Amino acid sequence: MTTPNSRDTAADSTEPVVRFGAGAVRGRLEGGLAVFRGIPFAEPPVGEARFQAPRPVRGWEGVRDAFDFGPPPPQESGIQGRTGVLEGPTGDDWLTVNVWTPAPDSAARRPVMVYIYGGAYKLGHSGSPGYDAQHIARDGDLVVVTLNYRVGIEGFARIDGAPANRGLLDQVAALEWVRDNITAFGGDPEQVTVFGESAGAGSVASLLVMPSAAGLFRRAVAQSVPGTFFSDELARDIAAAIAAEAGLRPTAADLATVDPRELPALGEALAPKMTQYEDRWGSVVHTLTPFSPVVDGEVLPTTPWQGLAAGAARDVELIVGHNREEYRLFVVLAGRFGKFGEEDAATALRRFGPGPDAEQAYRAAFPDASAGELYERVQTDWLFNMPSLHLAEAQLAGGGRAHVYELTWPAPGMGGVLGACHGLDIPLLFGTFTADLGNLLFADVEPSPEALALSSRFRASWTAFARTGDPGWPAYDTEHRSAQVLDAVPSVTAYPEEASRQLWEGYTFPALPLAT
Repeated sequence: MTTPNSRDTAADSTEPVVRFGAGAVRGRLEGGLAVFRGIPFAEPPVGEARFQAPRPVRGWEGVRDAFDFGPPPPQESGIQGRTGVLEGPTGDDWLTVNVWTPAPDSAARRPVMVYIYGGAYKLGHSGSPGYDAQHIARDGDLVVVTLNYRVGIEGFARIDGAPANRGLLDQVAALEWVRDNITAFGGDPEQVTVFGESAGAGSVASLLVMPSAAGLFRRAVAQSVPGTFFSDELARDIAAAIAAEAGLRPTAADLATVDPRELPALGEALAPKMTQYEDRWGSVVHTLTPFSPVVDGEVLPTTPWQGLAAGAARDVELIVGHNREEYRLFVVLAGRFGKFGEEDAATALRRFGPGPDAEQAYRAAFPDASAGELYERVQTDWLFNMPSLHLAEAQLAGGGRAHVYELTWPAPGMGGVLGACHGLDIPLLFGTFTADLGNLLFADVEPSPEALALSSRFRASWTAFARTGDPGWPAYDTEHRSAQVLDAVPSVTAYPEEASRQLWEGYTFPALPLAT
């Protein structure tokens, strides 16, 4: 029986108590919301449970304080680590949820939104200040849940003696917790929307086609879906290289000999050497991470594009979209903005473009683009924009419905060079302009009335969708290709990246193979 840090006394007016399956938790009233942090939804995945599917949490006696976020899952440093994502307590209770609710009243039955963070499948923590969900819950009058899941080697390395995609299985377990317990917090388990950005959007796309996730949510929002999904063979080869950094085999038994907090260093050590494996791993060596969901045939039976086209989620309503200059963030952070020559562009076009004639096709489609613009454009398209658009088109092909958007409003930070870059939608949606990436994207710039209005528009659209299935703009179809353009003055137009769409028409985003 888990022992909570509890006080078996009656709660006062600022400390609401909720009783549910595993026990009782005490939260706090904050700005008109009841907030509960760090509630375990599974047992700590350590000891015998390490590298295994999440196990149901044992109950506890008394009332458990739910005042603080649970500890971050073990992870390496990175962009988000430099902006505060690792703030939080230490310990092994990585698998926790947090709840923001207008009222923990079981009769309220409000819509529920469940957020899945991004971070290249190797970073992230729901306790990051940038994911403070108070504005979404308050503006939308609904319940918001955020969750932790295992990342990096613990969550995604394809190792013997362990199920694939443990991070995704954690997400399923959290959604099962929502199904079983959210009524007590004022939510409606029949009105659940999952939403996520970047690796979180890749997770949402995966959940759409995972048999174990079927029926756990009614709607989904995927913001900047990465196109990188690994074949089983590729994932196993990468895992072997990671384990070799410590002279180990890629097995659960071997890797369990390394402390969970030290294990991420193996992936971090491999990163600068990844280009040595280009002949085997292909384009993935030029990304930021050696981790992605694995199409293992069991946990994840197909790629999201293949599964949706076959009708796996035709009954799930979907929003999917991207930002106009997604890849600009990584170019600026690498200190290379404005420093690309023609050979850089040619290499990128050949490496990431669709088909053997990609370089010529891109140059013809964008005749006035500079070398730097071509370099960014093809990587934006390959990594985020076209995977996102094709997810919507796959949903249509499978008999479902999807709404498409593009964020084109430029970030004001760093003198405006970032454009509508990757991650900009997070501070806009959450209203967290001075936290995490918001520190960079809005650096030393007070949010303007324009930014605040767009932020409010994001939340209004997302929460309306969670409530009704209608975000306020038409569904996408292959005749009109209507999309919501999110800018200072939002508008509905034909899909704005038509040149790229035509270049990538027919591309299927298969699981990335191991070259032999």
